[in-house]
Amino acid sequence: MDIHEYQAKELLSNFGVEVPPGALAYSPEQASYRARELGGDKWIVKAQVHAGGRGKAGGVKLCGNDIEIQSACEGMFGRKLVTHQTSPEGKGIYRVYVESAVVIDREIYLGFVLDRSSQRIMIVASGEGGMEIEDISAERPESIVRSTVEPAVGLQEFQCREIAFKLGLAPSLSAQMVRTLKGCYRAFTELDATMVEINPLVITGDQRVLALDAKMTFDDNALFRHPQISELRDKSQEDPRESRAADRGLSYVGLDGNIGCIVNGAGLAMATMDTIKLAGGEPANFLDIGGGATPERVAKAFRLVMSDNNVQAVLVNIFAGINRCDWVAEGVVAALKEVEVDVPVIVRLAGTNVEEGQKILAKSGLPIIRATTLVEAAERAVGAWQSDLAQGTKVRVEK
Repeated sequence: MDIHEYQAKELLSNFGVEVPPGALAYSPEQASYRARELGGDKWIVKAQVHAGGRGKAGGVKLCGNDIEIQSACEGMFGRKLVTHQTSPEGKGIYRVYVESAVVIDREIYLGFVLDRSSQRIMIVASGEGGMEIEDISAERPESIVRSTVEPAVGLQEFQCREIAFKLGLAPSLSAQMVRTLKGCYRAFTELDATMVEINPLVITGDQRVLALDAKMTFDDNALFRHPQISELRDKSQEDPRESRAADRGLSYVGLDGNIGCIVNGAGLAMATMDTIKLAGGEPANFLDIGGGATPERVAKAFRLVMSDNNVQAVLVNIFAGINRCDWVAEGVVAALKEVEVDVPVIVRLAGTNVEEGQKILAKSGLPIIRATTLVEAAERAVGAWQSDLAQGTKVRVEK
């Protein structure tokens, strides 16, 4: 789960990371009022969306008076911000963060991520702040500093001082850098984050270490331990299909294809998508319905898949181990009778009681295309989609 910049800054500040003063606004008028509350003569107005690259896309503006603030906000509110990290549709802007401008002496990149190879938290830093880490890696790989944290002892002060030294910070800034690094590490571990990124972390003209921007991502599976983090979720920034799936206990990731997938098991779902690609099609989603393929759960999956207007065929691929194919078949038949599905449906069953499951599908009287292998199922799904396309089947419209 991602959160907004202003939320990440509030969390990090609770762990000792210093941030510039700022306030949230939901309208141009409120943004002007927030600037007057903050004081000063320069402010930064930032669109709050779950994406990087906001500055290049016009989502960050430096303002010097009320007129400039209102003009900047009017150009943001209600529009879709499209950056290199968003889809072509972009992310809607419904709130802005007004922050006091600071004099910047130097910019630094700082990130905390999970390193899968070492199975440790890794700190990644660079003196080339203000750039995406991918650009830094490509253009100045020698500037990147990496440090792995031993979980048995946690982040040590000598590691923090070593990072500060490698970044070329003045000794007088060492204590502030130690506090910032240890604060980020505590936030990462205590809140079950999967990423903490500050880009840029700046050295100000008066020699303070400030987090000028902040991004945090959290482990969805650990949110039950942190209700205060769950409350920060902004569904307006998420794919509506993925939000609906999460609310219904389904694992779903929306894609750009047109063959919907309903599969039990994450590994089988990945294999199903790969096989569809090999057969010449494009999967519309990753959908793992889990082990309990009950009629109710299958019906939820069909509703979710059919809510995507790009879907022009549905492939159901179930391997029954703990489950039974006859139970799954009954669930598919019940779901198709309950949910309006106006595209070809291909069902492949394998595993326990597969013969009984096939008989149930055959006797249902429903136009179900059956397959015995995954390759056959993928080929039939792609073939059914291409056949409907060749016949000029009209594209479904949202009801």
